[in-house]
Amino acid sequence: MAELNKNTLEEQSSQVEKTSYNDEELAYFKAIILDMLEKAREEYNTLRKVVTHSGSNDIEDTNPSFKTVEDDGASQLSKEEASQLAQRQYKFIQNLEAALVRIENKTYGICRLTGKLIPKGRLELVPHATLTVEAKEALSKK
Repeated sequence: MAELNKNTLEEQSSQVEKTSYNDEELAYFKAIILDMLEKAREEYNTLRKVVTHSGSNDIEDTNPSFKTVEDDGASQLSKEEASQLAQRQYKFIQNLEAALVRIENKTYGICRLTGKLIPKGRLELVPHATLTVEAKEALSKK
C-alpha cells in the first residue's frame, strides 16, 4: 500500500506545473541577456554618436556649400531617426537590465499577470518578456 501511495505522489508531483526556472536555466538566460546587452549598448553608443555628430573637421566641412535644402532635410531626418532609434535602444537596455535583476531575485520568467511560467522559447526570443503571449494578447484586447 505504501508503494501505491509513493507512486501516486510521484505522478502528482510530475503533473504539478513548474512555477520557476532552476539555477542552471537562469544562468542560461543570463548568458543570453548579457550577450544581447553588450550588443545593445554598442548599438546605442553608435546611435548616440550619429545624433551628437556636429560635422567636426571632416570632409563635410571642406566641401563647397552646394548643399540643397533637400540634402539638409535628409540629413536632419536621419538624425531624428537616429535619435528615435537611440531612445528605443536605451529602453531595450533598461528592460534587459531589469531582466537581470529578476534573475538575481529568482523571479525571472514568471508572468507578472498570471503568475505562470513564461515558456522557454519565448524567453529565448524576447529575454526581457514579463508576460506570456496569452497574457499579452488579453491585455491588448482591453
